Amino acid sequence: MTGPAWDANWSQLWDRIAAALPDAPAIESPAGTLTYAQLEDRASRLARAFSQLGIGRGDSVGLFLYNRPEYLESIYAAFKLGAIPVNMNFRYRAAELAELIRASRAKALAAPSSLRAEVLGALSLVEEPGAAGPLGASPRIHHVEVADDPEQAEPGDALPYESLLDARYDGPDERGGADRIYLFTGGTTGTPKAVVWRHGDLLDAQLVSLYGTGPGGALPATLDEMVARATEPGAPRPRLLPIAPLMHSSAMFNSMNALTLGGTVVFLDNPRFDATQVLRTIQERRVTRTVIAGDAVAVPLVDELRRATEAGEPYDIRSLDLLISSGMAWTDRSKAELLRHLDGALLFDILGATEGGPFAYSFVRSAEELPAQLVIAQGAVLLDEAGRELDPESGATGVLAYRGPKPIGYLDAPEKTAETYRRIGEHVYVAPGDYARHLGGGRIELLGRGSATVNTGGEKVYPAEVEEALRAHPEVTDAVVFGVPDPRWGQVVAAVVAVRPGSAATAEELREHVGRLLAGYKKPRRIAVVDSLERTPSGKADMRRMAALVSGA
Repeated sequence: MTGPAWDANWSQLWDRIAAALPDAPAIESPAGTLTYAQLEDRASRLARAFSQLGIGRGDSVGLFLYNRPEYLESIYAAFKLGAIPVNMNFRYRAAELAELIRASRAKALAAPSSLRAEVLGALSLVEEPGAAGPLGASPRIHHVEVADDPEQAEPGDALPYESLLDARYDGPDERGGADRIYLFTGGTTGTPKAVVWRHGDLLDAQLVSLYGTGPGGALPATLDEMVARATEPGAPRPRLLPIAPLMHSSAMFNSMNALTLGGTVVFLDNPRFDATQVLRTIQERRVTRTVIAGDAVAVPLVDELRRATEAGEPYDIRSLDLLISSGMAWTDRSKAELLRHLDGALLFDILGATEGGPFAYSFVRSAEELPAQLVIAQGAVLLDEAGRELDPESGATGVLAYRGPKPIGYLDAPEKTAETYRRIGEHVYVAPGDYARHLGGGRIELLGRGSATVNTGGEKVYPAEVEEALRAHPEVTDAVVFGVPDPRWGQVVAAVVAVRPGSAATAEELREHVGRLLAGYKKPRRIAVVDSLERTPSGKADMRRMAALVSGA
């Protein structure tokens, strides 16, 4: 394995920016403003606390957090130690969270007090006798609790977050570009998989996102140049509002990029998405950039913009100059509606994956540029079945692949790594499984993924996992789960469920049953209850019939 493209840990860059811009605002939230100096200081203090808990270089820290300042502080603190922050989906239930803790071998878990029940449930599963992980018996996990719910009682055995920040880290500095970041992705199997990035490779991969093509096409080649650009008097510094959860790579990386540019990350008052709150925050905080999740966020924003305008109280969101979405359907219709309320903002729609990319993108600044055209990204190609790159002008169909800076693979999954990260000739290509057709002129048409994964609101759902949950209901004899198109969420989870003869089980009862076992977004939004799936002798279900059954559900 070759070394990382840059020999730099992200926190080394942030330390230098904080020293050069100590009084500049780094984070704005309902709790107030943190300057760069204050952010660096809190991260250093948290790093010392982690170190005293036995966390060092190469150790994992789970982040089971909403979008809030402590998320970025925890990332920064882990980076300072060369430790590994791990994104964990705050919608997960205890059993799902326990899987991630085991898979990542996390030594600590940071979580809000409002999610204490799920955390305690997960820790009891991880730490119970016989719950050994990949390296043997599971040790006690340090539970760091962020207070966010005044109704919650004292934290018990949890370590209160603020109480840990009593002194700065003064240990050895062993940071470098080979330090790692784990990003969990649902992928196309039911088992959680962590994609492993090295700091130096991720920094290389983000250069174009950070600087575009740069003056004269030049990108920074050293940390000195990056710091100089961030601290140059008059340099444009973004004010980023991540609406999408930081547990997703797009929001996390864009927030990291904002700090790398000397910008400000703005957090909302409430972790629950509320279009009114979002628009008020953009207006009042003069937000210049935001990260959304396609139509799942854009449609409610459009609805609220329309309502306010018709009521004679329009929002002023003209400060926005960039809206970013990745991994979620974002239709031309909602783009056109948004553009009516913006002033030349760029709508940047990225086709990417946690495994790597970007593979393609579309961008528009006005309704006249619609319908949006999907353009293949630099470093992306289509491969035929033999692994050969297809001619962009051929009109041929192939699997999307990317040969630019990328992760080194999946954690503890060499076979899956070899399948997704394919060495062909002199290149290593990442190819998660999306198919596309060349249209010429750099344009492509996305055809879809060759798997059954359901992408709903940016979340990936593995049907077999939901089918297993449904079959755990005492009245269920069989189930098939799949995705169906939806104008807001891109897809929603649908299910056809066979129940025992004479059963009174209802669709709502089955939906609630799944919700007790799995994250809320995995619950089928459409359920058809039948006596039998009428599978073929080979055990297959007629999927056309299944789709017809849920069409009116």
